[in-house]
Amino acid sequence: MSEPRTPDPAPAPEPPPGPPPAAPTRPEREVTAEQVSLGRRLRQPRTIISIAVPFAIIVAFVGLNWNQLQRVPELILAANPLLVLAAFVIYYLGFPLRGYRWALLLRGTGFYCPTKDATEIIFLSWLVNCVVPAKLGDLYRAYLLKINSDASLSRTFGTVFIERILDLFAIVIMGLAAGYWSFRGNLPPEIQVVVGIGVGVMVVLALGLLFLRRVGARLLAILPLPRKQTILELYERFEEGVFGAIGWRALPRLLVLTGLIWMTESLRLWFVVQALGFPDVSLGISGAVFVALIGSLLTAVPLSPAGLGIVEAGIIGVLTLVYNVPLAEATAIALLDRVISVFSVIIFGSIAYVLSPKPRGEGRIPPAPEGYFATA
Repeated sequence: MSEPRTPDPAPAPEPPPGPPPAAPTRPEREVTAEQVSLGRRLRQPRTIISIAVPFAIIVAFVGLNWNQLQRVPELILAANPLLVLAAFVIYYLGFPLRGYRWALLLRGTGFYCPTKDATEIIFLSWLVNCVVPAKLGDLYRAYLLKINSDASLSRTFGTVFIERILDLFAIVIMGLAAGYWSFRGNLPPEIQVVVGIGVGVMVVLALGLLFLRRVGARLLAILPLPRKQTILELYERFEEGVFGAIGWRALPRLLVLTGLIWMTESLRLWFVVQALGFPDVSLGISGAVFVALIGSLLTAVPLSPAGLGIVEAGIIGVLTLVYNVPLAEATAIALLDRVISVFSVIIFGSIAYVLSPKPRGEGRIPPAPEGYFATA
């Protein structure tokens, strides 16, 4: 009697048409807490030198001009406290605006971050930028979001990068418009140089973005790089953060927010000038915008924390050479403005650093509300 025949196994199903499924994305290389540790960075010789050298230059400047500058403390102490408070308030209103703008940029990349959390992270990153050179705060911002969520570090850094591009475009355009209005088209030679530099910065930024979009990935693909696949994947996420963050629907809001953010910087300086009440200083709103944005542009020079020494010299130089403000009054304006924009951030940022759970990775970002991205 023959054994029953075992049925043939069913044939394997045909793979669906189309490209094969993508390989799983490799995890990003982690940035450790030690690498971005504020205490570690403050102990590095480069950080100590970047603080000591500008401070020594400031001390030398004060010593050489002591006869004119000895009145500066008296001038600052005579400032109107209510107008100083107004300068302080208008400046700090810029932080929730920055938080909302960053939340919009992150939304464009498919990540949800409430404005409150985005504002808190930005404020902590500004503390780092105020005490450590080389704009480490920008990396620290991406790191804080990473350890408090499942966000991609390189994609997040792409949103920070495009935010910086938006800021630089705004500084150049608003600064040029304010300078032209302030001098009614008769720009002094010094301002013409600044105009030329500003136009050059805009051209370089535009060409850089075009290069990044058209050539960046192709160039990396042909270069003989170690661990090329990992580098290409990181670059792809970074590019998604840069160009995915700005969509046509979000762009008008981003532009308006950027303009408002830099008006808070300009109005801070205007209120400082009004608070000091110098009778021989007539800066006006357009002049305040121009001087404030020149100072903000100089903070992009990563040689010292928050542009220490460089920004003060730039503001004092523009006020004395272009607007004919006496040296003592110009120094008082620059110092009071920097007390609000830098030293107050160090004080309140240090308190926030101690109290906030985010530097320890314990301030988790909540999930996106239902339908959040459908309304983007």
